[in-house]
Amino acid sequence: MTDTVWWKHGTVYQVYPRSFQDTNGDGVGDLPGITARLDYLAWLGVDAVWISPIYPSPMADFGYDVADYCGIDPLFGTLAEFDALIAEARRRRLKVILDFVPNHSSIAHPWFAESRSARTNPKRDWYIWRDPGPDGGPPNNWVSNFGGPAWTLDEATGQYYYHAFLTEQPDLNWRNPAVREAMHDVLRFWLERGVDGFRVDVIWHLIKDAGFRDNPANPDYAPGAPEINRFQQVYSADRPEIFDVIAGMRDVLRPYGERVLIGEIYLPVERLVAYYGPDLSGADLPFNFQLIQTPWQAEAVAELVARYEAALPEGGWPNWVLGNHDQPRIAARVGQAQARIAAMLLLTLRGTPTLYYGDEIGLGHVPIPPGRAQDPWERNEPGHGRDPERTPMQWDDGPNAGFSTAEPWLPLSADWPTRNVEGQRSDPASMLTLYRRLLALRRDHAALAVGDYRGVKPGAAEVFAYERFTGDEVLRVVLNFGAAPQSLPLPEGDWTVLLSTRAGRAGDSVRASLALDPAEGVILRRA
Repeated sequence: MTDTVWWKHGTVYQVYPRSFQDTNGDGVGDLPGITARLDYLAWLGVDAVWISPIYPSPMADFGYDVADYCGIDPLFGTLAEFDALIAEARRRRLKVILDFVPNHSSIAHPWFAESRSARTNPKRDWYIWRDPGPDGGPPNNWVSNFGGPAWTLDEATGQYYYHAFLTEQPDLNWRNPAVREAMHDVLRFWLERGVDGFRVDVIWHLIKDAGFRDNPANPDYAPGAPEINRFQQVYSADRPEIFDVIAGMRDVLRPYGERVLIGEIYLPVERLVAYYGPDLSGADLPFNFQLIQTPWQAEAVAELVARYEAALPEGGWPNWVLGNHDQPRIAARVGQAQARIAAMLLLTLRGTPTLYYGDEIGLGHVPIPPGRAQDPWERNEPGHGRDPERTPMQWDDGPNAGFSTAEPWLPLSADWPTRNVEGQRSDPASMLTLYRRLLALRRDHAALAVGDYRGVKPGAAEVFAYERFTGDEVLRVVLNFGAAPQSLPLPEGDWTVLLSTRAGRAGDSVRASLALDPAEGVILRRA
């Protein structure tokens, strides 16, 4: 696998820094906490750690409202501690990917303070300002992703500024060359400090319609859904000029060698794959969230994989995600038994997988008492908050699950005394052991890491089966999405069980047919 770039055969592990490890006793995770847990990540077997925002911020959206793109918020530590994290990651052969938030800054950023100071200020055009509409209200019907209007009136200058998210997150104007160059300098700042790439937040939002036309109504909008779904985001996002912007970012990364550019993109498959860009000049990995959005049924998942593989441009490298800081955890969506199937799926499909912290111990839905809610989206639109998927990592059965000496900023899962890393580390049947063994198989078998993919007829409606192969090695993955046992025919020859989601089956020989327990997944190697 040495002939492929690291991010093709590697695996990415997302850390939400507020919730990974607290070292100073304030109940919030920090950079020294991530550094202290790098041995765990190396033991687990991942290749890169992606760190959600750690920049100075008023924390209106927990770091996604950036007040200084070239610093570290004191809540998380210092630049020196970031440099130490990079150095310690290098010692363990771990890559570091940084969250980059270029669509919007904080309202507290000096750039915005200048921009709103006067219509004639040189930085006025660094943000998106418009005159009121004919009725004196907002310039158009664009809606904030967190609910409510996407325009806020600045009384002093008589114009509205646009914010795709919170009022405290004004959108930057990426049509302005000065903005692009300033943000390119931000990328260079972190590249010079040794980061191995960037995950670019809401990359499909960066360019808006030049005419600021109204978005059309969504005929499929269902009452109770987030307000953003009332309209189709035709003019406020996913504009054709975006590919020039992404190509510019790629140009910045190119002199630094094997750096990766990952784009956050919540779009259908056909639009998602467009973000590889003309001649692969776009994102290296346009994030593929389709497993989060697809019904958890064998037929639906098989169809999704086939459609995605067929839609990829020539040379485009696939990727898969089960969850992140914005989406309910996989165990909360499908239950503990099927979460084991999901782990095997994620780590055996063709492409780069991204793991979300805590999924490897089966963290599920964590109820948040009303008085403990933190997410601004929950306050704007109750029932849509993201706190349950951001709760602290559970390390052991000690006080506060080993996360902090103080009460954590969000509650722990009720089962934390048993659902924790130390409790699962030596258990051969645990979720953590399953993840670690799957990651080891990816390292040991090129067929899983960089091999080709082909779907196969499983022989049962509730089973998804496929093969990964390279050279003379053929591996078959068989996943039972159902609640009943299955007996499936196998091609002629001898097969060996490399790994099962059921402990104790590895090494078994199989011929002619494969018996599967309910919700069991198996990886077979042809002898």
